[in-house]
Amino acid sequence: MPTADELKDKGVAEYLRGDYEMAAETFRQAIAGYQAAGVPDMVAEMQVNLGLTLHSLGQHDEALQQMAQGHAVFAQMGDQRRTAQALGNMARVYAAQGNSEQALTNYREAAAIFQELGDEENYGQTVLAIADLELRSGQIMKAAATYEVGLEYIKHPNARQKLMKKLLSLRNRFGGGGLPPRQDTDSSQR
Repeated sequence: MPTADELKDKGVAEYLRGDYEMAAETFRQAIAGYQAAGVPDMVAEMQVNLGLTLHSLGQHDEALQQMAQGHAVFAQMGDQRRTAQALGNMARVYAAQGNSEQALTNYREAAAIFQELGDEENYGQTVLAIADLELRSGQIMKAAATYEVGLEYIKHPNARQKLMKKLLSLRNRFGGGGLPPRQDTDSSQR
C-alpha cells in the first residue's frame, strides 16, 4: 500500500503527463491517506491539486469545491503563501467559466498577499494573469499597462513575456509614456 506522500508524487507525475483521470483518482487516494494520518494541510494541498486536475478535465464546479476547501484550511492556518496560491488557482477556474469579475477579485487578493510576502515572481505572474483577463475583456490599454507592471517583477520571462517586454519598450521609446524604471533603492537617500 503506497503512502500518502508516494500517492502525492504519483499524482503530480500523472498530472504532468496529462493523465488527468488517473491523477484525479490518485489525488483522491492521497487525500484519504493524509486524512487518516491527521495531516490537514496536506489534505488541503491535495484538494487544490485535485481541483487543478478536475479543471483540466473541464469539471469546473467540482474543481472550485475542492479548491475552496483547501483554501479555507490554509486561511484558517494563516498560511498566506498557500492561501494566495489557492486563490490564484481558483481564479483560473472562474476565468474558464467566464466569471471574470470573481477571477479578478481572486487574482487581486492573491497579488496583494504575494506582494505583502515579498514574493516578486508570484506577484508578477499574478499581475500578468490580471492583464490577460483585462485583454480578453477588451480593455487593451489597461491590459498593456498592467502587463508592463507585471513584467517588472518577472526574473525569468518566457518567450511570450520577452516579446511583450520588447514591444512595450519600443512603444515607450517611440511613443513616450510607460512606467519609469523601477527603483530598488530608497529614493529619499539622494
